[in-house]
Amino acid sequence: MPSPFPGMDPYLEHPAIFPGLHDSFVTYLREALQPKLPEPYYAEISDRLWVEVSDRSIEPDVNVLKREERPEGEPRPYAESGGGAAVATRARTEPVVVVVPHDEFREPYVDIMARIEGQERIVTTIEVLSLANKTPGRHGRELYRQKQREVLDSEVHLVEIDLLRGGEHTTAVPLARARKKAGLFDYHVCIHRFDRLEEYYVYPFTVRDLFPEIAVPLLPQHEGVLLDLQEVFHRCYDTGPYCRRVRYGEAPIVPPLAEPHTQWAAKLLRQA
Repeated sequence: MPSPFPGMDPYLEHPAIFPGLHDSFVTYLREALQPKLPEPYYAEISDRLWVEVSDRSIEPDVNVLKREERPEGEPRPYAESGGGAAVATRARTEPVVVVVPHDEFREPYVDIMARIEGQERIVTTIEVLSLANKTPGRHGRELYRQKQREVLDSEVHLVEIDLLRGGEHTTAVPLARARKKAGLFDYHVCIHRFDRLEEYYVYPFTVRDLFPEIAVPLLPQHEGVLLDLQEVFHRCYDTGPYCRRVRYGEAPIVPPLAEPHTQWAAKLLRQA
């Protein structure tokens, strides 16, 4: 069963759903690219790993703070003092133990590699922006912006796919310049070629549009390859849980659609 939306499905931007779509999109990007790439190119998945303070809570709350029970009058045993001798003393005050959980995050992306004269090199890196990439203050955003700067200063092409309407603008193209040239858009793809330093190739589209077909650059002496992102999305949707998990027309769209699209989406869902 296909998505009821013609292109990007805004229901899949929900924070509980998008991470799965993100990872699937990266996987099927590689799958779609592999047969299109000529020798000596191939596509591979790499990833970033980081640890960040978690938003999750630890239950039950009574386990977060625990006072040690001792027989009345018995001193609190401490380990060793600064001189190395074990001491036992009674603390005038007891500390409050605050547990701050940390989660490990993994963020995959696609690298197009080339083996030339026995040496491997990265030619193009393809990023699908995540929620962390677009959230100020998140370590995932800092790591992404650092990589972005490094790629822009290198001889590697950068392809950025933004399928999130919310969050801070993050792709390499300045947002004001992109909107001045392309008008308003919900999603976009930004491509920066290392051999075209001042040019950014932007594919803008709205929630009403199909995904674009983009030209993925290779080395300057080789012609790029066309990649239909609509086919990649169909593959993600067909193999994912979305037609069973998403309560179309009942659950809210997060983040909400802009007013011009709200009535259009409601009518679309009634006809589905």
